[in-house]
Amino acid sequence: MKNTFLTAEWKNLIMINYEIDPSLLLSFLPSATELDSFDGKYYVSLVAFMFKNNKILGLKIPFHINFEEVNLRFYVKHIHKGEERRGVVFIKEIVPKRMISIIANAFYNENYQTMQMKHKKIEDVENRKISYSFKQQKNWQKIEVRAENKAFSIKENSIEEFIAEHYFGYTKVDEKMSSEYEVQHPKWKVFPVWDYGLEIDFGALYGIQFSFLNKQKPANIFLAEGSEVSILNKRIIRKK
Repeated sequence: MKNTFLTAEWKNLIMINYEIDPSLLLSFLPSATELDSFDGKYYVSLVAFMFKNNKILGLKIPFHINFEEVNLRFYVKHIHKGEERRGVVFIKEIVPKRMISIIANAFYNENYQTMQMKHKKIEDVENRKISYSFKQQKNWQKIEVRAENKAFSIKENSIEEFIAEHYFGYTKVDEKMSSEYEVQHPKWKVFPVWDYGLEIDFGALYGIQFSFLNKQKPANIFLAEGSEVSILNKRIIRKK
């Protein structure tokens, strides 16, 4: 545990995945990484989930234990001693707790923002309905799915496996250095999504270059069950 920065549970992860022109991601690409693709296509994912039982350095911060998060991310890889490490880069992460934003931005160079958030979960025998909402300025924005209430193992070599199984995070420090941290969790099961709803202004949230996502149909959507996770301490990597 001495190398562990954070432990928590990530639960009910809505993953809405869009194909994207890779040139739109290059300005966000950390040093010593390259874009990762699936079947020759590049993706960004809008991800919304519950952060539960959060502990930083083994300690629970009062009023910062359970909360929502929404993020936009893309996929990269880094070669370390001949090993290909597949990871994610976050364009922006939204949480309702200011202290979480301060800590993540200070220690991991992430781009966290604090907004008012809420969620809803409704279950019956057949359905699992999950929604996450956040308030940007005066406007509430919302992500919701209705999924089958039976979880399945992720198929090998599927887009769901590509999206869910990137076990490192990378952030840009400067033009020559990046930080890398490992995220440990078991393989997740997924719930097939039947319906979804989006009330999101991508351009206002993430920049004008992402406004096209307001009208683009997702390439893939699934709901991941989630699990306990551990985030290890970061290390600095350098461009050769």
